[in-house]
Amino acid sequence: MAGNTEPLSPRAKLAVTAGKAAAAVSRAAGRGSGSVIGGKVALKLDPDLLAALARHLDVVLVSATNGKTTTTRLIAEALRASGPVVSNALGANMPAGITSALAGGSDAKYGVIEVDEKYLATVARDVTPKAIALLNLSRDQLDRAAETRMLAEKWREGLSGSKALIIANADDPLIVWAASSSANVVWVAAGQEWKDDAWSCPSCGGVMQRPGDDWFCAECGFRRPTPSWALSGDYVLDPHGSAWPIKLQLPGRANKANATSSAAVAAAFGVPPQVALERMFAVQAVAGRYDVVTFAERELRLLLAKNPAGWLETFSLIDGPPTPVIMSVNARGADGTDTSWLWDVDYTRLAGHPIFVLGDRKLDLAVRLEVAGLDFEVCETLDDAVRMAPPGRIEVIANYTAFQDLRRRVGN
Repeated sequence: MAGNTEPLSPRAKLAVTAGKAAAAVSRAAGRGSGSVIGGKVALKLDPDLLAALARHLDVVLVSATNGKTTTTRLIAEALRASGPVVSNALGANMPAGITSALAGGSDAKYGVIEVDEKYLATVARDVTPKAIALLNLSRDQLDRAAETRMLAEKWREGLSGSKALIIANADDPLIVWAASSSANVVWVAAGQEWKDDAWSCPSCGGVMQRPGDDWFCAECGFRRPTPSWALSGDYVLDPHGSAWPIKLQLPGRANKANATSSAAVAAAFGVPPQVALERMFAVQAVAGRYDVVTFAERELRLLLAKNPAGWLETFSLIDGPPTPVIMSVNARGADGTDTSWLWDVDYTRLAGHPIFVLGDRKLDLAVRLEVAGLDFEVCETLDDAVRMAPPGRIEVIANYTAFQDLRRRVGN
């Protein structure tokens, strides 16, 4: 439990040391941060290490299909008003990466941990969180992750009986279904732009009715709960009806929603909304997302979009035509090897933009854009795309590994 300062066992100390050594070797070899291999080595030596490292922390877990890395960062900034925080800020969100992050937080008071959707129940069992934030569920990496209804069911079963406070998005029926097995839930009206995974009732399979912002199933009575926190324009409404201004350097409605959920989490740890939201302003970019960089004497804004819901949100925040748009799509292991999701994205929203396509699966994307009736150019490299793009800042949108490739190319 949080507050337990019992020292690590000799076995746990050895595992931490070995993990840090493995991570250092990985970094020296230029293979990345080393957090994943370091965590794997440590857990191999002590399978109970994650639980041991979390004992002295008040832990909040953050899980979702989209926005979990950003929300984790916002919560971490808010909670630093009340004490030191350890967090997996770079997004290594499976047990190995989480273990590596917590191994560096011996002096922390809070642990703010992003968790891959597939591992939420497992990690929650190990770290005994004080709070769990559930933001959204939509189709993503269908070749490795369960269909969304199955994933919601897995969460529902895993969270049943949990003593954690669940902070959950009341506007996503799948999230509500997953969270409803818990006894202690704070509902947040954070919105739901992408609704194509939530037209059937997760409780009975009936057709969901969605008048305005409300939703309900006429067949079984499953319906949207009454939220106690809400996003309203540029304000967060708290349970007392007070409105607190959201001032972020991060763009878009989705990040205002992330800030609203983050304020609700921070309040559960005793940080007032005004303080929490003021601290969130310090976040300019998250693991390269939203960074504006100079490359080949051009200004590029780097945007991550991994699935249909993410692309929809991204299209809503890019500058309008004739701003050039570069899109890069890969289908490596971390992305999911199935690119059929491209057909679920409404690319007609890019009409009027000069479009340039690259990445491992640039031809898959090209076919999709051709069917959408858009004009575009297929490019071999980022350098080619930038050279061909007309004047002005360029919006660069990429899925996960393509985004990492682009960051390396621009030196970000």
